[in-house]
Amino acid sequence: MKNNVILETNFPTLKFVKKGKVRDLYDLGDYYLIVSTDRLSAFDVIMAQGIPFKGKVLNRISEFWFNHTSHIVKNHLITTDINKFPNECLKYADVLEGRSMLVKKTDVIPIESVVRGYITGSGWADYKRTGEVCGIKLPEGMEESEKFSEPLFTPSTKAEIGLHDENISEQKAKEIAGADTIKFIKEMTIEIYKSAVDYALSKGIIIADTKMEFGRIGNEIILVDELLTPDSSRFWPLDKYEKGKSQESFDKQFVRDHLISVKFNKQPPPPMLPEDIIHKTSEKYLEALKMLTGESL
Repeated sequence: MKNNVILETNFPTLKFVKKGKVRDLYDLGDYYLIVSTDRLSAFDVIMAQGIPFKGKVLNRISEFWFNHTSHIVKNHLITTDINKFPNECLKYADVLEGRSMLVKKTDVIPIESVVRGYITGSGWADYKRTGEVCGIKLPEGMEESEKFSEPLFTPSTKAEIGLHDENISEQKAKEIAGADTIKFIKEMTIEIYKSAVDYALSKGIIIADTKMEFGRIGNEIILVDELLTPDSSRFWPLDKYEKGKSQESFDKQFVRDHLISVKFNKQPPPPMLPEDIIHKTSEKYLEALKMLTGESL
């Protein structure tokens, strides 16, 4: 399938709200329009080049998981079928096709709802230094990439572009969003994660960790943003998993590794990425889509 890399959206007749690291948000009155671009952020810096098919993969995987978990908690997805979008969107159909979703408007809860099933990334670094992950005391002698006996809920703040999310304690999250709210989103996050883990394992993928966002419509809390994508999660190939070391992944690890190799200082502007890094990263996103959903783009 032909793919044009989309780094920016420009829909003059639609009301632009904000630009995220990857997604652009438009206000359609009764609804929001979320457009997943092909932008890639690494170390919280947006790369100058896009990753072919990335936005479409993210859009489709999120749609898949929203449908898969809708029995656990409601979500904001209305449709990804552009023929059901408001008429004012149709003139932009060539860009919107496959990379956009019409969603309900919510008041977003200002907490990243992070759940960790395995000790890796910043959690592994914390553990080696303190014996804890986000203030949670863990058993001695754990190995890198080892599975926790039960998933850990480790919330963080939601940072603006260019800033880093900050890990916070569950108590701090309650102070920010309210105890009842955090209790509910913690329960939902862990239940969704466990359901997704079971499904993904049957398809050959380990979901090591993920982050979710929730929003309110009146008194009801629903799932928003993206869900269980290679951008918001760590996906590992089950057949190559071996604790005691870092794992291969289905995401932007090729980009991260390259940036580390060229001693990128994690500040804009980013260096240009070699074509083979872009191509390999695109292949990983497409592979994740195929394994999880059986679909190809």
